[in-house]
Parts: sequence; C-alpha cells; structure tokens
Amino acid sequence: MTTALFGDTYRGRRVLVTGHTGFKGSWLVLWLQALGARVYGLSLPPETTPSHARLLALPVEEALVDLRDTPAVRNAVRRFEPEIVFHLAAQALVRRSYVEPAATFDTNVMGLVNLLESVRAAPSVRAVVNATTDKCYENRHVRDGYRETDALGGHDPYSASKACAEIVSASYRASFLADAPQPVGLATARAGNVIGGGDWSEDRLIPDLVRAAIAGRITPIRNPHATRPWQHVLEPLSGYLLLGQRLLDDPAGVAEAWNFGPETDGHLSVGEVIARFTTHWPAVRHETDTLSVHPHEAALLHLDCGKAHRELGWRPVWGPDTMIERTAGWYRAHHLSSAVLSHDDLHRYVEDARAAGLPWTRP
Repeated sequence: MTTALFGDTYRGRRVLVTGHTGFKGSWLVLWLQALGARVYGLSLPPETTPSHARLLALPVEEALVDLRDTPAVRNAVRRFEPEIVFHLAAQALVRRSYVEPAATFDTNVMGLVNLLESVRAAPSVRAVVNATTDKCYENRHVRDGYRETDALGGHDPYSASKACAEIVSASYRASFLADAPQPVGLATARAGNVIGGGDWSEDRLIPDLVRAAIAGRITPIRNPHATRPWQHVLEPLSGYLLLGQRLLDDPAGVAEAWNFGPETDGHLSVGEVIARFTTHWPAVRHETDTLSVHPHEAALLHLDCGKAHRELGWRPVWGPDTMIERTAGWYRAHHLSSAVLSHDDLHRYVEDARAAGLPWTRP
C-alpha cells in the first residue's frame, strides 16, 4: 500500500533518523519502515511514559547517545552508513528553554554542528533534511504568513536556537556540502505546530488536555487567544519525505529552506482547538489561567507555504476537523483499550492523499 510512494525512493535505502524516540521522529520511523527503508535511529532514550516509540515497538537499530557527544555521534554515523539523514533530535520545548537556555543552545546548535561534521566524514550520505521550526522567524506579530525569505530571529531561547540552526545549515551547505567531491543536499524544513496520537510531552496543548481529562481535572490554559498553524504530524512528515526524495535525485535542486503548514483554515487559536477537541472528548475541561506569571510566547504566528505548493507539489491533506478528530480518536482508543491507532492513521492519511491526487502518491 505504501511502498510505491515518493517514487519508491525509500525502498531499501539506509536512512538515519535523529530523534527517533520522540513524538515526530517515531511517526517518521513508522512511515519509513512502511516505505521499505532500512531505518537507523540516533537519540536519547524516550523522555515520557508512555512513549509513542515504545508503544510502536518498531525494530530499529539504534544508538542511544546525546547529540552533544561528538565521538559517539561520529561513530554512529560511520557505523550506520546512511544515504540520507532526517534530523529531528532537539530540545523542542519553549518553556523548558527558559529554564535550560544553555542546554537548549548546546543541543540545538552544537548538536547540529556535531551531526554535520559527522556527515562530512561519511561518504555514504547524499542528503540531509534538517527539521527546524516555524518559530525560527523574527516574529513581527502580523497576520501575513512568514515566507522562507523573511528575517530569522527568536525571542525565547528555543526559537533563537532554531534560527541559529538555520544559519548553521546554510553555512555548512555553502562552505562544505554543496561543493564536496560528492555533493550532499541539505534542506531545512520549518513546520507549524503538530498534533497527533502519541505525544505526551510537557507543556503541549493536546497532551495537557488528555492527561487532565483522564485524571478528571481541569486544564489551565495560558493564552486561549494565541494563534498558531496547527496540523497533524503526518502533514510535515510528507513534506520531509518529499524533500528527501528530491534531494536524493538532485542534491542541489531543493537544498534550501521550506515551510510546511496548514491551509488558512488551520491557523486556529488555542481556544478554537480546545473547542473542537472537546466535541470528540467531552471529558476535556479547561479554564483560563489568569493568576500565574508565564514567560513570553508569541501571540500570533502564521506560515506562507506557497513555495512548497508551487515547487514541490506539496499540500496538506487533512483539514482541521479531520486532524482533530483523528487525534482525539487516537487518545481515546488508547485510554479505553490500550489500542495504538498509528498504523490506521497512516493508512487513512495515504488513502486521502491519493484521493486528493497529490503527486507523491503516484507510482
């Protein structure tokens, strides 16, 4: 069902996923294995219990090492001999970055440098997709969607570290990878807020709602009016896989920055997401937290994904109703019967993408 996707590029390929034990990384491993790839993982052990990676229990040869451990990262890349690297490992939580700013910059910037130095020393690697974030842009608090040519910035340490990661990527691409004897294509992918089954991270909206609903508690909400580009986790992953296919075909052709986000109707406030989620799980209750003091977070963030639409033929598959329905259904099924519906969600997503005629679904 899935092996013919993306031009059958991934069948038999040696693929390294950093951050494979995390939420987004574990979904990517699931999809890559369905595509017939030989997947390797480099990451710290899962941070949460439960963990999507542990629930999936996919057979992956892995190196459980810290990105900041230079010899360990280099040894792992040398041992796995990947043809393509999807870099998802990061300290990815905005609020934690205020508590651990040095560790956030160390992981997200110097960890990336360690990985790219390992790539330079690995003749097997032909392509790298570095997943950064939509928060790498200098936030001007305007409704215009940010384009890939807009200025980078970052108020909080997480956002700033990812802007740095974009600059590091551009530097390595220009200085070392593009003109190597065997060129390596390096693209960065800036995705909006992702939701989907299997995320139990701290200080994220859907996991917080789910934990509170299961415990019979009310979820305190910091800023119900904050607007973000929400999308199911499979949406940006389809963009990453499409980028990887194009980079392997032509290392220079798409070696640049790309946005992956929802259509206009997916730019929702936190309150709107909660209201839609509650229709599928009435036990969810929330209240606005007006008493606590919170660190700064952007109130408004939109993405312009026109470049990916025009030049990659990429488009989102699920609108906000389907995205939230599938996410709530995943968590409710797991709560009620310990079911893990990730394979079902992937199958449904691919079938809906085929019905929409997206280019990456064609044989």
